[in-house]
Amino acid sequence: MSFIKSIATFSSFTMISRITGFLRDMVIATFLGAGTVSDAFLVSFKLPNLFRSLFAEGAFTSAFVPLFSSKLVASGRDKSVEFAAKAISLLTFFLIIFTILFELGMPTVVKILAPGFAENPDKVALTIDLCRITFPFLLFISIVSFQAGILNSFDRFAAPAAAPIILNLGMIVAGLLSVIFLDAPVYGMAWGITIAGLVEVIWLKYFLNKDSIRIRPDFHFLSLLRDKEIRTLFKKIAPGVVGAGIYQINMAVDTILVSLVSGGAVSWLYYANRLQQLPLGVIGAAISVALLPLLTRKLKAGEIKEAANVQDKAVFYGLMMSLPAAVMFICLSDSLIALLFEHGRFTSADTHKTALALQAYAVGLPCYVMVKALMPNFFARGDTATPVKYSAVVFLTNLALNLLLMKPFGHVGIAAATSVAAFVSLFQYIRGLKKHNFWHCSTELKSQIARIFLCTTIMGLFIYTAKTFLQQVLPPHNIGFLILSLGIIGIIGLATFLISAKICRILDIVAIWHNLVSRRKKHDTSHSNQA
Repeated sequence: MSFIKSIATFSSFTMISRITGFLRDMVIATFLGAGTVSDAFLVSFKLPNLFRSLFAEGAFTSAFVPLFSSKLVASGRDKSVEFAAKAISLLTFFLIIFTILFELGMPTVVKILAPGFAENPDKVALTIDLCRITFPFLLFISIVSFQAGILNSFDRFAAPAAAPIILNLGMIVAGLLSVIFLDAPVYGMAWGITIAGLVEVIWLKYFLNKDSIRIRPDFHFLSLLRDKEIRTLFKKIAPGVVGAGIYQINMAVDTILVSLVSGGAVSWLYYANRLQQLPLGVIGAAISVALLPLLTRKLKAGEIKEAANVQDKAVFYGLMMSLPAAVMFICLSDSLIALLFEHGRFTSADTHKTALALQAYAVGLPCYVMVKALMPNFFARGDTATPVKYSAVVFLTNLALNLLLMKPFGHVGIAAATSVAAFVSLFQYIRGLKKHNFWHCSTELKSQIARIFLCTTIMGLFIYTAKTFLQQVLPPHNIGFLILSLGIIGIIGLATFLISAKICRILDIVAIWHNLVSRRKKHDTSHSNQA
């Protein structure tokens, strides 16, 4: 499967996941609003996801996928699957112990993660109860991340990318049923998270079996600890906990500090971050997931020039999609938040606060996507130590700016600090890759980047002009006209960017269309021949 096709496959299902995720967040916002109950629930949702990103999708994937891919090339399918079975057995054992310890110490964990809740004992008690319900999700989703890493190494991207849809649908169903049958629907929503995690494990297990990939657990934990390959894996996981989790570490710091700002601030940042996660997940995560096994295989085969070309493509496509998305968020933040979340208990004041945070987050969005595109270059070479050094600088930068900006600017200052930290992170990766002679930005790529900025600027001017005009023509505070306005602006923005990209020769629309048509004809011919 080609690199572009891998990105497209992962992005398509991730887009569906993000759409169902917005539906999920609309249910949460409608029934819980932005206050005490929603703050408690969102902290309980963030807690397992923080460790998921650090230990599973972050550190584990960055260490496991290159080792598994290399073993697949060097030793074949059976040996690599045997290695995978050993790894997941030991990881599951440690995660079970970790989960039990956190369940027992949850009151202390909540005090650390949300110190601002301390002034409201009822809020603290509710958060502890919800965290105890949701934390086992970490165990299930870590297994899911492992299963996804194996499937991705075999160029199977669709099923892993579709797995998060199960979580979103599970939370939506749990939320709707809880409102009908429970006095406190927030508990039903919490149980929906954990149950959905178990269903995701079963989902990917089916696709592993379908590809005849049998992962049999190994309960000889002491012998596994002495296994040379497993010890190598876990040595690489340790620094990766920090190195691959820059974004989530910053989010954890944001959660701790924003709990000290005001009631509802946790919710405002959450909903703003959810919108930013759309391009970050669809673009950044797709590039990172598709790039890691491909780079590993090319470097293992000694195809250095081809690896550099793939890296160039990752940077180009990442910026071409994330920069316009950032500009649209900045220009349309209030309208997007109002359309998605201003229902039920979520007020217009909440919309305004959330929109300001979204604008601050959007400034750093392209940088985080670029980091997602550059980070696999280190991991593919087995270097998990360098990202640790970078993450330490980013973490301290984010923390210092949070403390500096949160008092004068509240939750917006915290979002702005995260964006500045993204610029610092990107600078380090560009400089570090060049210093280690792993990759440098070619003259052609620099020219493409300049043209992307030009096209995006033109698009932004057209979007701002269209928004200003439509606000004067269409009645405010009307959901129908809001949808119409966003639809018109979206079409204008997309058309402007595509035309500009065609003129600037960074995107050939006609060639893309002909390619899609030819693939469609080839697909139809294949089916007719089979018939």
